[in-house]
Amino acid sequence: MSNTSFFPNTRLRRTRATQWSRAMVRETMLSPADLIWPLFVTEGEAVEDPILSLPGVSRWSVDQIVVRAAEAIDLGIPCIALFPNTQPERRSEDGEEALNPDNLMCRAIRAIKQAHGDAIGILTDVALDPYTSHGQDGLIDDSGYVLNDETVAVLVDQAINQANAGADIIAPSDMMDGRIGAIRKALEMNGHPNVQIMSYAAKYASAFYGPFRDAVGSSGLLKGNKKTYQMDPSNSDEAMREVAMDIAEGADSVMVKPGLPYLDIVRRVRDQFDVPVFAYQVSGEYAMIEAAAAAGAGDRDALVLETLMAFKRAGCSGILTYHAALAARLLNG
Repeated sequence: MSNTSFFPNTRLRRTRATQWSRAMVRETMLSPADLIWPLFVTEGEAVEDPILSLPGVSRWSVDQIVVRAAEAIDLGIPCIALFPNTQPERRSEDGEEALNPDNLMCRAIRAIKQAHGDAIGILTDVALDPYTSHGQDGLIDDSGYVLNDETVAVLVDQAINQANAGADIIAPSDMMDGRIGAIRKALEMNGHPNVQIMSYAAKYASAFYGPFRDAVGSSGLLKGNKKTYQMDPSNSDEAMREVAMDIAEGADSVMVKPGLPYLDIVRRVRDQFDVPVFAYQVSGEYAMIEAAAAAGAGDRDALVLETLMAFKRAGCSGILTYHAALAARLLNG
């Protein structure tokens, strides 16, 4: 700050006096290309199933997911993220449905690719919680502890299943140790060298995930908690170790989850590592904005854009957000 002169030679309000001047000196830019749109897939045809805990968000049947993908393309959103709402009868202790080449996720991937080709990217979640009867992200032992190495073996097969269907980005959200290296090796060995890995590298054991678990049908099933594998919200240095390990194992990009409560982690990752960093504005964050807008505590459009700008200002290459379509319309406006 030594090159800053004193008032009145310097009046910082000068460049704020007009819209054109504010635009000219703006440091951070937000565009639809910065957004990834999470979408929930469900069974049936022509189905839109609203999620009560996520006002404005629905589960969509495969045919309607294809329509949502077309909407994203028109809005300039470069990528969608898919999450399945697996039927209870298809859930099991070992999450076997994750390996079914005709499961909801794979059918949605193929349908989008058939309709839109490479006009939009498809990011797919790799974890077992949408498929297990106990709601945990992996295989469990008799005490309920999530087994690491045994789970990684299944996650590798799940990732290859999705890549075979046409997934562009594999996004392991399970937080098992060593899964990035194992998945990268398997992708190379199975003819998918260009499939990216976006690692949920710093995923915290957060209180903000509730509506998401409703959306994928696992909230009432979860036995225990996920604190033995998701990160302690108190820890920051540990997140840097997680990111470093995942990059070394072959992650093309990394994710911090949740978003706003962890912008300090985003900034540390951006400053410390030369890799694209994304944040997930999770379901609880979305629901709070919607609740504030519904209560008249703030303008929805302004709240959405200011929040997304905060992610970019903190150093995000992009943001996963349920507000992606709304934000894109506002930005295209």
